[in-house]
Amino acid sequence: MTTPAINIEHLRKAYRTGTVAVQDLSMQVQPGDFFGFLGPNGAGKSTTIHCITGIATVTSGKIEIFGIDAVKDYREARRLIGLSPQEFNVDTFATVTQIIDWMGGYFGMNAAQRKSRVDMLIQRFDLTTHAKKSFRELSGGLKRRVILARALVHDPKLLILDEPTAGVDVELRLDLWRYLQELNAEGKTILLTSHYLEEIERLCKTIAVIAGGKIVRQGPKEEFFTMPGGLEKTYLEATGHKADHVAAGAA
Repeated sequence: MTTPAINIEHLRKAYRTGTVAVQDLSMQVQPGDFFGFLGPNGAGKSTTIHCITGIATVTSGKIEIFGIDAVKDYREARRLIGLSPQEFNVDTFATVTQIIDWMGGYFGMNAAQRKSRVDMLIQRFDLTTHAKKSFRELSGGLKRRVILARALVHDPKLLILDEPTAGVDVELRLDLWRYLQELNAEGKTILLTSHYLEEIERLCKTIAVIAGGKIVRQGPKEEFFTMPGGLEKTYLEATGHKADHVAAGAA
């Protein structure tokens, strides 16, 4: 039996304020999958990602990354993950090269390893002419590329992308989609959250929908297109919204 890239069983996350962000959430992501994680704002997507990556502590339940307990063996599990967050959590005065290099140092890569990997990523993401620029000088699309390159510097087995194309124009979004498809074709497991249904439809093989802190629907992408209205209608109905206008439009 193949060990899942992500195995979550009965995850619960409650904050000190009493807010329960995630309740009894279970899901699996298989190695090599391109997994779409959908849900409205406040549904629990980011909290789940924070629990996977150790940013938030787990109230109860189990999370395993390629069979490694993400709570008990946090450091070992975290080395397998590259995280591209929604927010730009960087020193905005640092250069592109520095930002990517520093993350390599965080994961214990030596100077030679970092230089080789940073040079390769800067070239791959078309950042060569921007390598010495400070982050604050870059456009929104270039910033997204830098954050993605930083997430990949230690060559993680699992890449987690939280709204990776938010605020990016159409041309740059297509470029990022191409990069992500290439990475997945090379065997990288990817978990993607997005509010762009077209993005999920174009890139993902498996989709899970979260609402109210629980998984309300999950399956192969094809299962979300079995009814008129396709992914949009299925998503709206799964999250408790009326989708009559979608079905009518599709008809």
